[in-house]
Amino acid sequence: MKYKRILLKLSGESLMGDKAFGIDNDRLSTYASQIKAIQESGVEVAIVIGGGNIFRGVQAEQGGMDRTHGDYMGMLATMINSMALQAALESVGVQTRLQSAIEMKEISEPYIRRKAVRHLERGRVVIFGAGTGNPFFTTDSAASLRAIEINAEVILKGTRVDGIYSADPEKDPNATKYDTISFDDAYGKGLQVMDMTAFTLCKENNLPIIVFDMDTPGNLKKVLDGEQVGTIVRN
Repeated sequence: MKYKRILLKLSGESLMGDKAFGIDNDRLSTYASQIKAIQESGVEVAIVIGGGNIFRGVQAEQGGMDRTHGDYMGMLATMINSMALQAALESVGVQTRLQSAIEMKEISEPYIRRKAVRHLERGRVVIFGAGTGNPFFTTDSAASLRAIEINAEVILKGTRVDGIYSADPEKDPNATKYDTISFDDAYGKGLQVMDMTAFTLCKENNLPIIVFDMDTPGNLKKVLDGEQVGTIVRN
C-alpha cells in the first residue's frame, strides 16, 4: 500500500445515494465494505463525515436562525452519520471508535489525540464526529485539522466525481481533468477543492489531498495501491 495512515473525508450528501434526504443503507454498506478492504490490508484509517444530508448551518442562517446555533445543529447531524457508518462497519466485523469534538459520553469518546492515535495503531477505524467542535468551521476544515494532528500521510476526499476538472464536467463538456495539480495552481485557477481554511491548512503542512470517486466500488483500494485514480493536490 502506498500510504500507511490516511484520513478519509466523506460528504454527508454521498450517504444519500439516490435518495433526496437522509441515509441510503445500500450506499452505507458499499462504503463499509470498501473501508474494510483497505483496513484489512494494514492501512490505518480515520474518517470524517459531513452532515449535509441532514442539516447545514448555512441553511439555518438563510432561514433567519443564528449561524452559531445552526452550525451546532450541523455538528449533531455529523454525529448521526458517524454513528450510522460505525454501525455499518461493525456489522462487517471492523472494530471502530467514534470520537466527538463535543462531549457525548453515552455514544462516543471525547476527542483525545493520543487516544485516537493509539486506536489507529491497534487496527481500529477511528471516526471523528462533530467537526472541530466550533461554529464557522466546515467538516473539510475538521478533516484537515484531524489529519494533521494524527500525522496522516494524505487526505482522501471521496466525492461523486472522479477528480478535479477545469470546470464543472456536468455543465461543460470541454472541461479537462487534472491528474496532478499544485496547491498554488488550484488556488490560482479558482478550483473548489475544499474551503480555504482547510485548503490552507493542507498546503502549509504539506499534506496532499486526493479527490476521487468514492461511489465506484474498488476505487478506494486502487488509490491506496498507487493507481492513477482521481486527482492529487500537493505542493
